[in-house]
Amino acid sequence: MSDAAVVGILIGSESDRERMQPALDELAARGRGLRVLIAGAGLAAALPGVVAAHTDLPVIGVPLRSSLSVGGGLDALLSIVQMPPGVPVACVGVDNAKNAAVLAARILGA
Repeated sequence: MSDAAVVGILIGSESDRERMQPALDELAARGRGLRVLIAGAGLAAALPGVVAAHTDLPVIGVPLRSSLSVGGGLDALLSIVQMPPGVPVACVGVDNAKNAAVLAARILGA
């Protein structure tokens, strides 16, 4: 088993780190060559789409709630799920980094 990371986790800002920690916790016990990316972002949530536009790796977006969010993170959720054709991004629920990690593990197991 290699010690190289297989899932990359990206955040839009340091303030997002706490809500993305469940993804890190979920993946800590699993084997680690980068094959899936998880991107957490709030508000306009452009990060997952930008990442997906520049890689052929699977990208999972985690919409994050912030103090400026509309509808408890609905703005981020809609920003992530409404990607243009050719820029696929999987999306989990608002602040649900753990499900992103579980999905990444299932993608790797497929």
